[in-house]
Amino acid sequence: MPNWPPNPNKRPDNSSNEPVQQPSQPSGQEWRLLENTLLASVVEQRRARRWGIFFKLLTFGYILLIFLTLGRGCSSKAPTGLEGVDTSKPHLAVVELQGVISSGDVANAYDVNEALTRAFENKNSKAIALDINSPGGSPVQSDEIWQTMMDLRQEYPDKKLYAVIGDVGASGAYYIASAADEIYVNPSSLVGSIGVIMPSYNIEGLMDKVGVEDRTITAGEYKDILSLSRPLTDYEENHVEKVLANTHKHFINAVKEGRGDRLKNPEQNKLFSGLFWTGEQSIELGLADKKGSIASLEKQLELENVVNYSPTDPFQLFMDRFAVKLGAGVGSSINLDVLPQENGNAQMR
Repeated sequence: MPNWPPNPNKRPDNSSNEPVQQPSQPSGQEWRLLENTLLASVVEQRRARRWGIFFKLLTFGYILLIFLTLGRGCSSKAPTGLEGVDTSKPHLAVVELQGVISSGDVANAYDVNEALTRAFENKNSKAIALDINSPGGSPVQSDEIWQTMMDLRQEYPDKKLYAVIGDVGASGAYYIASAADEIYVNPSSLVGSIGVIMPSYNIEGLMDKVGVEDRTITAGEYKDILSLSRPLTDYEENHVEKVLANTHKHFINAVKEGRGDRLKNPEQNKLFSGLFWTGEQSIELGLADKKGSIASLEKQLELENVVNYSPTDPFQLFMDRFAVKLGAGVGSSINLDVLPQENGNAQMR
């Protein structure tokens, strides 16, 4: 190989005959293409920054919402709902009892009793109406509201207390309504359900089929009395029946004290059996007094002003309105409730 290694200073054989190629300059069309590419990149970067700012603000708002929720839960003072409302003129005072009656829900004894007390104390409230739409709930919460209503009626004998039942006024809700001077209903309202129920299930056979073994440990012979993995003994069943019968007795006594002689043949008509009736039927049975609503009561009393004394939660109000805009079309082991519940809780029916 006589030519190896090659001489670095020697040009290739064809280099002497071919001119050296100079880099070409971009044409006008290429410049425009390059310019458009750079501008598109800048626009995309700006758009990405805007979306980044949007998601950061959204995250901040979400965190702020969580803190507001926690602060609302820790607050010991219930909003009155009367800020900016003129109570200086004669008016019908309205207190709402909506949903399940429970210490953890809107229809709880503390808030409802506080609203009722404010309504009676206001010298310009000429009458008070409890606006009811509830299937029932806790017997303790129901009894506390019932007792407050009876006490306020005695303390303010010149002011009448009305219970106005909407869709449902059953079980614990009827317990409460019975403390009113008069009960107004819609002809199609569901009224009554004076009774107690404690659902109980035995899934021992199902557990055996799927191979589930109950390893519950108790200290106390009857601590697992409502266990799903075994049936009740005769003694246990008798004990539970006595507990429910005692709660039922309190319910019956409250209704009798509130309604008095207006109840028509309670035993014959099975008023305390857990049955419920329409509003029209309830009037015939003495469980209610008249057909009517808040609006008709306002006309009857010739009061132009209605003031709602119910506690309002601004956060819940905002969420409710937000849900509507988007198209969005019990506390204790024994409950006064017209609707069945799960997990072995008892309910009044």
